[in-house]
Amino acid sequence: MSQGSRRASLPAAVRAWLTQPELTRLWDKVHERLQRNGIAVHGHVPIADATHAEREALSLLMGRSYTTARVSIALADLDARLRASAAGSGVTDVVAELRGELVSRPAARSARRAAQERIWAAADDAIRSADLDRLPWAAEWLAEIRRGGAVSRLTPELATLVVGQAISVLARLDLSAQPAATAPDRAAGNRTASGRGELAERVTGTAHGLDDDTILARLVLRGIARFRGEEFPPDARARRELWEAAGVATDRVSSTVLTFGLLPLGDAWPSRMIRERSAAHAETHLTMRDLRRIDWHLAPGTEVFVCENPRVVESAIDAACQRPLVCTSGNPTTTVLALLDALDAAGACLAYRGDFDWPGIAMADRVIRRYAARPWRMSATDYEEHVRIARDRGTPLQPLAGRPVPAEWDSELAPAMEKLGVAVQEESALELLLTDLIMPHDG
Repeated sequence: MSQGSRRASLPAAVRAWLTQPELTRLWDKVHERLQRNGIAVHGHVPIADATHAEREALSLLMGRSYTTARVSIALADLDARLRASAAGSGVTDVVAELRGELVSRPAARSARRAAQERIWAAADDAIRSADLDRLPWAAEWLAEIRRGGAVSRLTPELATLVVGQAISVLARLDLSAQPAATAPDRAAGNRTASGRGELAERVTGTAHGLDDDTILARLVLRGIARFRGEEFPPDARARRELWEAAGVATDRVSSTVLTFGLLPLGDAWPSRMIRERSAAHAETHLTMRDLRRIDWHLAPGTEVFVCENPRVVESAIDAACQRPLVCTSGNPTTTVLALLDALDAAGACLAYRGDFDWPGIAMADRVIRRYAARPWRMSATDYEEHVRIARDRGTPLQPLAGRPVPAEWDSELAPAMEKLGVAVQEESALELLLTDLIMPHDG
């Protein structure tokens, strides 16, 4: 690839003559042309607007007269002249001594391409070994990071390591064909690590290997986002929520789940605290640490309502509702799912309500499937009634956006939504939802 190791030092007098200012442009251009040539001695080097002094020096060097301002030097002729002169070396050796090592640019490009191909061949092997190749999102993710610039800026060795680690992390998460595990999946156990630090240590050897400022974390988050059909998270909060949506707790105190009206049985202080706040019609934010302190026991037949928007909780509190309510605040985080898992395991029946838009239907599908939950005013008839009420009030409705998602609990819902073409947010049905929540529990 390079030249220079073969060259012998030029005699001092020859070097002094060759380095005269009048030949500066020649050696600069020859150095550049040889590198573009792959260090092959062929072609010409033009010297535009050559001065009289430059033409005289070039004439002496080449043994011919140059009388016009545009001079063209054939590399093969220059090579022959140098070999026959006191320099005693060809043009590649002379230029390497005068201008530094010659690097074949075509060879360097080929080497870089080969190194890149080795990175992605190793990644393909790792994807197959992790049994991710059967999942469409994994191939799309790999193509996305291959197109991106983050990996290309690394050395081939480091890039291979980081991409392999990203695949290892994704393989440890519960990223199956559906964005949420079914109840049988959970009963059999999954591969999700309990925290980001633990997961990072297992894969990279350091608890900081998946910190926000690492390339590895960005690659993994792109994989999770691709799996969930979402955009890459734009800020720290969105990144934390995406980690938690994939079952990875970023910590156990900052992320909370909003609740109201829960009545866990028992004399332990966490259970008493929740009951006291419920009796006082106060909301309760539970952290992951709180959830692990509570030994969940519920009255037989307890039904817990699950909503997506905090406004529903606020309205339920203001209306002095009596039914227990859990809010996912959008996509359920790890903390939300941990609470719902605990309530489900304690025998609670869950009723789920979300937005009538395509992301809302997809989210409802996941939650309803995971917990065998009852759809809460989520039928095609409910959707049509909400649209009618909104239009009667003159409430503007946003058009549906994105790809249609079938509702597993009601085959008529998606066609009804496609027909009317508008999204209905959860808050638009507050009066109807509060009617259900204000009724006392009869179990």
